[in-house]
Amino acid sequence: MAALEVLSMGRTLVDLYPEQDGPLESVTTYASSVGGSPSNVAIAAARLGRRTGMISRVGDDALGRYARAALAAEGIDVSQVVAVPGAITPVAVCEIQDPFPLTIYRPTPPVDVEIAPDSLDQQTVASASILWMSLSGFSAEPSRTAHHQAARLRQDGAELVLDLDYRPAFWASEQAATQAAASALTLASVVVGNLEECRISTGATTADDAASRLLAAGARLAVVKLGGEGVLAATAEERVVVRPIPIHQVNGLGAGDAFGGALCHGLLAGWHLSELLDFANAAGAVVASRRGCSTAMPTAGEVGELLATSRRA
Repeated sequence: MAALEVLSMGRTLVDLYPEQDGPLESVTTYASSVGGSPSNVAIAAARLGRRTGMISRVGDDALGRYARAALAAEGIDVSQVVAVPGAITPVAVCEIQDPFPLTIYRPTPPVDVEIAPDSLDQQTVASASILWMSLSGFSAEPSRTAHHQAARLRQDGAELVLDLDYRPAFWASEQAATQAAASALTLASVVVGNLEECRISTGATTADDAASRLLAAGARLAVVKLGGEGVLAATAEERVVVRPIPIHQVNGLGAGDAFGGALCHGLLAGWHLSELLDFANAAGAVVASRRGCSTAMPTAGEVGELLATSRRA
């Protein structure tokens, strides 16, 4: 079997998306889909035609079986998505109204941190072209050690992309996240985060300073997402800023995960930094214009169509 191009590691859960806008008090029906940022990134990359796999843990329950089947239906290798006996699969519920609140029902202890170092398929991890990790995966043991072990298995030339993905509820304190980030950043060749996540991870308060600190920590590419101001990407040789594409925003969740999958796609294609950013930025915009998250991830054709439309505008 051909080696995976993208191997994403971290949490898998089930999203419940309201089928009506507004506060949850007025919602009567929901649509289910697989969720969790690392899983969404895997789906985004798979939709773009990349050979993709997932390392995760789910509950030994109906929702866990549903999530695993949903990932497999996208063509994702789920051989390392394992059901943990007695565990419950987390659920996330969002509201389709600005600022798009998200509530995650994550039992204690959370099943997603039950990835153990000795459970990794070493050959699959070592042969992947890109290993995608979320900082959340470093929030507890044994997952923290497993992430470090996976990083050590990476072959020379392979990328390790660290998504700074900070969720306060996953950490004992902000300081704990900062300490974990200091160690995790030394593993990564590419780092992605918004300005608040960069502040927590590096102490930086501006985009340029954040990019500089991420590069100094060892990344060859630093990507700082700036919300309505676009995105900054920096290497030792250049810095590129891409402005957001004007869209009618339907949803505030999932755009960053689409960006991540598209970033992987562009890295694998060897695109120039500005081309890579344009494509990833457009992928995020597509998802922001749709209801849903993993189900909204675009194909390459859909991203290209939005790019062409925006350039004609």
